[in-house]
Amino acid sequence: MVTSTTPRPSESLPAIEYADVVVVGAGPGGAAAAAHLAARGREVVLLEKDRFPRDKVCGDGLTPRVIREMLDLGLEDEAHGRADGFAVQKGLRIHGGRTVMELPWPELDDWPGWGGTSTRKVFDETIARTAQRKGARLFEGHGATRPIWRDGSESRVAGVAWKSADGREGEVRAPVVIAADGAGGPMGKHLGVKRREDRPMAVAARAYYRSPRADDPWISSFLDLTDAGGNLLSGYGWVFPLDDGTMNVGLGLLSTSREFQGSNYRKLLSSWATGMAPEWDTTPENLVEPIRTGPIPMGFNRTPLHQRGVLLVGDSGGMVNPFNGEGISYAMEAAQLAADVVDHTLTTKRTSDLDRYDQELRRRIGGYYTLGKVFADLVGNPTVMHVCTQYGMPYRPLMLLVLKLMAHLTDAKPADTKDVIVNTLQRLAPAA
Repeated sequence: MVTSTTPRPSESLPAIEYADVVVVGAGPGGAAAAAHLAARGREVVLLEKDRFPRDKVCGDGLTPRVIREMLDLGLEDEAHGRADGFAVQKGLRIHGGRTVMELPWPELDDWPGWGGTSTRKVFDETIARTAQRKGARLFEGHGATRPIWRDGSESRVAGVAWKSADGREGEVRAPVVIAADGAGGPMGKHLGVKRREDRPMAVAARAYYRSPRADDPWISSFLDLTDAGGNLLSGYGWVFPLDDGTMNVGLGLLSTSREFQGSNYRKLLSSWATGMAPEWDTTPENLVEPIRTGPIPMGFNRTPLHQRGVLLVGDSGGMVNPFNGEGISYAMEAAQLAADVVDHTLTTKRTSDLDRYDQELRRRIGGYYTLGKVFADLVGNPTVMHVCTQYGMPYRPLMLLVLKLMAHLTDAKPADTKDVIVNTLQRLAPAA
């Protein structure tokens, strides 16, 4: 939790400011990039159009991949659930067909053996304040409006223009821009980045409920959803316990689903949650705030990830995992890579070195995201999902393999056969 000793943001920017790097958007990706660059001694300006604390529609789950990124930033207490607003979870409880199975997070050399939860109001501000402590200059209430181009042409970026919440306008001049302003952010639009129709996306609906089960040590995933009429839907649901006596309850529907365009997601979530009330106390009376919805851009569905000196991080590059809808870890991993690449490029002054960002991200997770696209196409048919849950879920060894695949948790030098299978599939899949 943010305390009174936490550094506060600068109140406003001068009309023209200079930096080594300007980062647009202070979500987990942008703030982590700013933190890593500032720790390397770079002058970083971090722009955030809103003011903290601010919300985002999300499951609030922190997988072991996220935990590793938190540890890399020095957030030991938060990663271990010792800070207010953070809880530790031991694994995943999967509900599918008539089967309920508890699967602990795998014990691996490359990843922590635990996960956690934290609301985005708490988590995002924690990462942003960490960037400040490391030396980044954070300006809340300052939204980037467009890129600024060098020498009047659009061949190379020279910074960004911004507008503040009180109507002031100005510029931050920098040779590199990191755009972490979301799927609908202005930077991608001005660059001409469009959604790739050959990649999946989803829509999520999320609500918070008070419940005595908020101290559950497991996060829960539901693999078969039904609407009010008992009809199977292609999507997934979740119940993630938080440390404040509430639970994050939500569902997501994939663009490969026939119901994707025609569903009222708020009504669907309300109906589903009410149906679970005898077990989870998810009654309308326990609803803490109105149900919210939001898009989930998946599988690198916005590319290229670098062009003309602008690097896309997080939702702006569609970096959500198509297997499970998780995007925080990939945003933060991309942020750390972006910081490495940008720091190197600022030293060499060879702008072509920024191309390594796109190339390396595709090498690391491009094949995995291609597998995720195949998965999304399959589960877009609710009958396929129903068959898989009915006949596959009772077999624990199979589900342990599925957990590693869907959570993207394997060792690079594995001793476990399941890791070998997942790594081989990822390596053979084309990183389109």
